[in-house]
Amino acid sequence: MNRSSRKTRKSKPAKRTSRPSKRIARGSSASYVRPPRGTQPDYSYPAYVATRTRAPSRPCIVLPHTLSELTGPVFGQEPIGEADHDLTRQHAGAPLGERIMVSGQVLDSNGRPVPHTLIEIWQANAAGRYAHQRDGHPAPLDPNFTGAGRTLTDAQGHYRFVTIKPGAYPWKNHENAWRPAHIHFSLFGNAFATRLVTQMYFPGDPLLAHDPIWQSTPDARARQRLISNFDLATTQANWALGYRFDIILRGQEATPFEGLR
Repeated sequence: MNRSSRKTRKSKPAKRTSRPSKRIARGSSASYVRPPRGTQPDYSYPAYVATRTRAPSRPCIVLPHTLSELTGPVFGQEPIGEADHDLTRQHAGAPLGERIMVSGQVLDSNGRPVPHTLIEIWQANAAGRYAHQRDGHPAPLDPNFTGAGRTLTDAQGHYRFVTIKPGAYPWKNHENAWRPAHIHFSLFGNAFATRLVTQMYFPGDPLLAHDPIWQSTPDARARQRLISNFDLATTQANWALGYRFDIILRGQEATPFEGLR
């Protein structure tokens, strides 16, 4: 396409759906900075038993992305629902447990906000049990809590979820192993190939010192970026405590992500 045709061509306004903007890819690829060594979890961390068979045993081979991997989202096209961000309003009744609000901002390596990107969360209920058929923890299920939500960041990269503080649960990784309370976060770029997954923890949790998943990030300062901060400014009187969890996609201060190097 020549220069004159670019000036005259008009594009239709984008329809707002759950499909995220491509800005996440355009705005950050040119300024990519590889995270410093030790600030991301190791593929193989023997104390985290599942990595012994899950981690690659040979050097990884880089495969070029095809057009379908760069442009073909694998998640649904349905508009985000009114209650998708509020996990306490998705059923007929209110779930049991401590209501909390989790909010923050998604930023790139230069501190610029990442707008209109899709964030999904999933978590255990207040008793430490997931609403999943493979969860065999003998804790009660909550019929009013599914434990999954999603939202889009706004024009300044901000997001907010209303949910229940998850409980700790046993996971049989080692003797008397318990996972600290946590919420899983998934962030999408313009395709599945740009998906990032991480976990958010809560301040002051004594189980963190015994958790090999949290400990698998070697750098102590980087591990702290996985812990949310209590935020009185977003705490709602007589309703819910607030926690802030900012997510930095890459660079020197990147949030640790699963499988990122």
